[in-house]
Amino acid sequence: MDDIKKLISNFKKEDFYKKVNLHIHSNFSDGECDFDKLVEQAVELNMKYISITDHNTVEGYKKSKYKNNPLLIKGVEFDCIYRFSLLHILGYNIDINNEELNKICAKNEKETKNDFIRLFKSRHPKQVINAIHSAGGIAVLAHPCCCNVLFLNNYIKSLKKLGLDGVEVYYPYDRFRGIIKFSSRNLPFEIADKLNLLKTGGSDEHKDLYNHINQ
Repeated sequence: MDDIKKLISNFKKEDFYKKVNLHIHSNFSDGECDFDKLVEQAVELNMKYISITDHNTVEGYKKSKYKNNPLLIKGVEFDCIYRFSLLHILGYNIDINNEELNKICAKNEKETKNDFIRLFKSRHPKQVINAIHSAGGIAVLAHPCCCNVLFLNNYIKSLKKLGLDGVEVYYPYDRFRGIIKFSSRNLPFEIADKLNLLKTGGSDEHKDLYNHINQ
């Protein structure tokens, strides 16, 4: 866990705009592109690191011929509900065969692709964070400005008490989440610094990596 924290903490802002993308979806969840094709694109684009973070599943890694490629940081994105708000928690550097993690993964394709069923099957963040930690990974709040909460600072502070390790601060809200609901896009930076949380980033790509440059 310390190794991945050190790696991410060494990434610079410009890395997340060009060479690092830690929030990508393949067709194992609601993305359009084949999992292995995304890895091949990352190699072609000379990227340093990517993480394919499909919703509630790590099956892409289990079936990929590139699962041991060093540019891949094994990841996942879980749907959660906390304090009446939908949120997504990203797990990085996880053991994809960990029993506790696999227990909370989707049991069928609809739980990875269907928005309504994903909402209905949402997990509690404490359960998700514990499973990610059990799998040797770190837990990061995805696109925090999309959480329907009035006081984001208090919300993230309470998630940190549950074990949250980081916050996704480099995120293309203008492209994928046109309405920033209750918070300015700068607030997550301030909160992460104040709470000593890791700062991560990714494009939330649902197509291919030729669209990967944020904002």
